[in-house]
Amino acid sequence: MPRIAPGPRQSALRRLWLWIALAGFVALTWRLIHVQAGQASAPPVREGLTPDVVVNVVERRDVPVEIKGLGVVQAYNTVTVKTRINGQITQVVFTEGQTVRRGDILARIDSRFLLTQLHQAQANSAKDEALLANARRDLRRLTDELVRAFVSKQLVDAQQAQVAVLEATVHADAAAIENAQVQLDYATITAPIDGITGLRMVDVGNVISPTDPGIVTITQVMPVAVVFTLPADVSAEISLGEAKQNIPVEVFDREDRVSLAKGRLALVDNQIDRTTNTVRLKALFNNADGALRPGAFVNAHVFKTQLRSVSTIQKHAVQYDDQGPFVWVVRSDLTVAPTRIALGPATGDFVAVASGLSAGDKVVLDGQYNLRLGAHVHVQPQSASSPAVSANALSIP
Repeated sequence: MPRIAPGPRQSALRRLWLWIALAGFVALTWRLIHVQAGQASAPPVREGLTPDVVVNVVERRDVPVEIKGLGVVQAYNTVTVKTRINGQITQVVFTEGQTVRRGDILARIDSRFLLTQLHQAQANSAKDEALLANARRDLRRLTDELVRAFVSKQLVDAQQAQVAVLEATVHADAAAIENAQVQLDYATITAPIDGITGLRMVDVGNVISPTDPGIVTITQVMPVAVVFTLPADVSAEISLGEAKQNIPVEVFDREDRVSLAKGRLALVDNQIDRTTNTVRLKALFNNADGALRPGAFVNAHVFKTQLRSVSTIQKHAVQYDDQGPFVWVVRSDLTVAPTRIALGPATGDFVAVASGLSAGDKVVLDGQYNLRLGAHVHVQPQSASSPAVSANALSIP
């Protein structure tokens, strides 16, 4: 039986189905390729991951209540050493930055002319003493009983006056010797205080005078002073003037973290700065280790009182949001819950908790990120290498 050729309509329909099948195959192939690539690059999803945290146990301890103020270290004494006489420097004994004691020789000035003046004053004194001795012998002769009746009273009075004049001359000669000796002593320049020498201002061979800037500046740093400011209302409990009580003062570095020295309050200024409503205070420190350097900025802590046996936690455990401070408390079933707290005074790395926590509670010290109410946690032991908690504000979910 002869085969009937397909019509034009059947051919078009067949081509349409062929294109539809081809498009579906291409779409299916593209989808399989991209799904496999996405599965290969995506990290595996871990369901039920328990975060690791480091906890801090609430403890009871004594917390000092302190008043804090920013201050500057000042030298206890600063002296610019100058010459008191004119002359040429023949020797400089000290070295820059040397620790000197009071009386140590710093420099010498040419003293030959001064030594000549001293010898001249001594010679004049010897001459006048000889004249005085002779005048006293003459007076004794005139007042002797054997010759008293033959000598007029006027002659005796004149001789007594001569003796008095020579005695005054001898006293003047002694003063001249002392003056010459003092001038000679000024030729040897010594340290007036204990301290550390600064940069040398003159060199050997220069002729200097009392009007010159000086030879060197000595700074006394043992003891050393710290001048700081406190609000006037806060410091009102401390009496003005010299501190009558032994009030402890401790200074820390600029970051207020490292303790530098401990001393005592020495002075409360008698005037209040009206522009800032602050008062200046001065504290003294032995500074035996030289930790306090003049000109350095420090934080001064003035001891006020002592809180006995209060709940404390480490500062890093405290988080903040727009409603205030809070901590994550680890409950007995190892789940966490945010708890609002009221903070008290801080000391070192610890801060007192006025309310919200009790002794023995466990708070999260490290690992607060991604915590949610009721989340289970895995407690890790605290070590010195534990990373510090970021100070960025977190919000309670």
